[in-house]
Amino acid sequence: MIRGVRHTPRYPSTPWRPALLGALVGLFTAFAVAVPEVAAQQGGQGVVPGSREIPNRVLGNVPMTPADSVTQGVVERLDFDSYKELIRGLADFGDRLQGTDRNVESNEWIEAQLQSWGYETQRHHYTFQGEPRWQVYATKIGTERPDEMVILGGHMDGRGGGEAVNDNASGTALVMEIARVLASPDVHTDRSVRFILWNNEETGLNGARAYVDDRAGLQGVEEPAGSGQYPEPRWIAKIQHDKVLYDRGNPPMLHQAWNADVDVEFQLASERAAESAELGILMINASRKFSTDYPAVLSNAMSSTDSAPFQDYTAAVSVRENRRLYEIGWRGPPGYGARGSDPHWHQPTDIWVNYTDWDFLLGFNAMQMTLGAAAELVGLRVDP
Repeated sequence: MIRGVRHTPRYPSTPWRPALLGALVGLFTAFAVAVPEVAAQQGGQGVVPGSREIPNRVLGNVPMTPADSVTQGVVERLDFDSYKELIRGLADFGDRLQGTDRNVESNEWIEAQLQSWGYETQRHHYTFQGEPRWQVYATKIGTERPDEMVILGGHMDGRGGGEAVNDNASGTALVMEIARVLASPDVHTDRSVRFILWNNEETGLNGARAYVDDRAGLQGVEEPAGSGQYPEPRWIAKIQHDKVLYDRGNPPMLHQAWNADVDVEFQLASERAAESAELGILMINASRKFSTDYPAVLSNAMSSTDSAPFQDYTAAVSVRENRRLYEIGWRGPPGYGARGSDPHWHQPTDIWVNYTDWDFLLGFNAMQMTLGAAAELVGLRVDP
């Protein structure tokens, strides 16, 4: 099971059975019932977290432990306007296409933001088609188990010639805002948390694959010996965030759908399916505890995301606005459109002005969920 999850495992110790996993998926999908929001969505102005009316059976009304109450206080430090400004800052560079100056400049901007919050950043260098590439990461070191970590990721590169706001400034900014909050001097974690902003996702997950190839064998190795330092702590869980703003139905409506939700996916056909399913359930429960406006659902067909290279090594999930294979998948020639769920995908129209605060609120709720789940995994504590 996933170390750090404080509940009884929901699967037997016998070999994993897909039928049982399917039952778990169905159970938690049943929670995805919502009602229309009371506030009008026209323009999305004045939207704040908690402004949608959600029945208790979907969000909230979950018994909170003392540890949950501590986590709730930290989740409430997430700032909606800060999240939007991080997205806006990334959008200002354009689509951040890998191999371009705007990709390098936006990577440097991400690095500077992390450093401004007190992190010591690092660059992972690799090659793509014979050319040098790099991606930024920062780590909050655990106080009790620095040799183990949870990885929170989002890919910073985009394509399409627009601003790549949803794909994937939205997921990158989500990871960065969580990093900002966890940098607070009174917040501590037993295990480490690593924030990675992947490059070369749009070319085939090349940045994440290079990282796994280079560093999987270094997990948990103390370097130098006896130093108490672990350049690559053992992977406890990998949570990826990719396109988290746009759930306007299929075909899409003018504004965010009244029954919009956050999709959490894991890959059934992986070596760590059981652990990944448990991680997915933890995420769904964290949504019910800490998300304020949109529910979350669980499915078992994770694909084309930077968690995929990790799925045979550790518990791995992807957080999205829609299911990757069944709603965002290809339609037409490669790189064009989606199966009706997002007309802006990889298009010049993926720009700031095409999203409202109701869209940004969906990403914000995904962030509340991720921070809540990660807090349990890493043992979050706050000084009195």
